[in-house]
Amino acid sequence: MPKKIRELIQALEKSGFVNRGGKGSHRNFKHDQGIHILLSGKPGVDAKPYQEDQVAVAIQKVKK
Repeated sequence: MPKKIRELIQALEKSGFVNRGGKGSHRNFKHDQGIHILLSGKPGVDAKPYQEDQVAVAIQKVKK
């Protein structure tokens, strides 16, 4: 079962990413370590597998 976009947003914010805004359904997240990630989609929509992978990789980079 895919995660929702809102769950990915919560995971990013919990890991220290800051939502820098965006246009439409796009959100730009940035971490103090210089890692950026762009996430698109409405909060209630199922996340695509590549989006889940991108979020997981970004969070792993921060934890190193």
